[in-house]
Amino acid sequence: MDDNGPLSDILVVDLTRALAGPQAAMMLGDLGARVIKVESETGDDTRAWGPPWAGETVSTGSTTEMRDSTYFMSANRNKESIVLALKDPADAEVLAALVRRADVLLENFRTGTLDRLGFPVARLHELNPRLVIGSITGFGHDGPEARRAGYDQIAQGEGGLMSVTGIDQPTKVGVPIADLLAGMNLAYGVVAALHERHRTGVGRVVRTSLLAGVVGVHAFQGTAWLQGGRVPGVSGAHHPAIAPYGMFATGSAPVQVAVGSEGLWRRFAAVVGLDPDEERFATNRDRVAHREELIEALEAHFATEPAEHWLDLLLEAGVPAGKVRSMDDVYAWEQVRSQGLVLEVDHPAYGPLKLSGSPVRFDDNPYSGGRETHVAPPTLGQHSEEIRAWLTE
Repeated sequence: MDDNGPLSDILVVDLTRALAGPQAAMMLGDLGARVIKVESETGDDTRAWGPPWAGETVSTGSTTEMRDSTYFMSANRNKESIVLALKDPADAEVLAALVRRADVLLENFRTGTLDRLGFPVARLHELNPRLVIGSITGFGHDGPEARRAGYDQIAQGEGGLMSVTGIDQPTKVGVPIADLLAGMNLAYGVVAALHERHRTGVGRVVRTSLLAGVVGVHAFQGTAWLQGGRVPGVSGAHHPAIAPYGMFATGSAPVQVAVGSEGLWRRFAAVVGLDPDEERFATNRDRVAHREELIEALEAHFATEPAEHWLDLLLEAGVPAGKVRSMDDVYAWEQVRSQGLVLEVDHPAYGPLKLSGSPVRFDDNPYSGGRETHVAPPTLGQHSEEIRAWLTE
């Protein structure tokens, strides 16, 4: 594995599967940590979450070679894979040997599962007092519903996110945002615990959940109820507290506009031919109160010219505006590529792969995540023999 990056001295044992935990482990791997992914003989469930696939299932005589999904590829770069049957005493001892050497152990089993496998927190810290343990559950490790299984769409609904997303009815976010937020939260909690360990010499347990991730990003929608006493509903493509701020139809494609201050409003009004002091629209409070009238007036004006015409004028006036891009357009965009957000790696089974890059960069390193090179997601058990040999050294 590459030894560059700010966490290049950290060893992570990744017991997680699906998305939230693997996302956390990948984030640590992107920062240079050595991540050993422990999988069952059937592998991480997401290897089979397709189509699309990194390769097709191929029949070779009496055997079938399983190919991995692009879903799996999205959350498992910069890792090694070892296959262990944790109910087998010999393989459990291999895990114990990994724990003794590790800095971090990540798990996203249901509450109590790791205990039943013979690795409760007390034993993990007996094996390695410096171990930082990162744990993700669906709804929290304690409380009246701690034993519920956690799935992204369920958490989006239970955590209130769907209630403020959509136009006519609650709608899930188009990516598994509850999983991704939980992974991000665990990764930053683990990094904080590693920093603390430099002072104390002792590891601690870091816990988060899909539910916590969703509730933790309620932002102004949460305080609308907690402090304002108002239950927010779906807001469609427009901001519920700022206007105009949202998506507008034009003579061709839609455009996005964000008029977040009164100064921006005056510049925007000049572009679209509105009187900024008109009574209905003079302040943000007025514009929110008359939102539908404002949208109707703007879209009538925007309909006279194509999107590019308006984007040019708005950007020239210093008004934040942009396109609504499809995925193919996003990854072809030079600005995205300039930020290291497209990685090209060589996979041992599938050849060249393109992956989304890390969102983090460092000033003295132009590469995504701080690594000079990234490693393709592993095949199932790709590094089993190598890791077992290393543990006997």
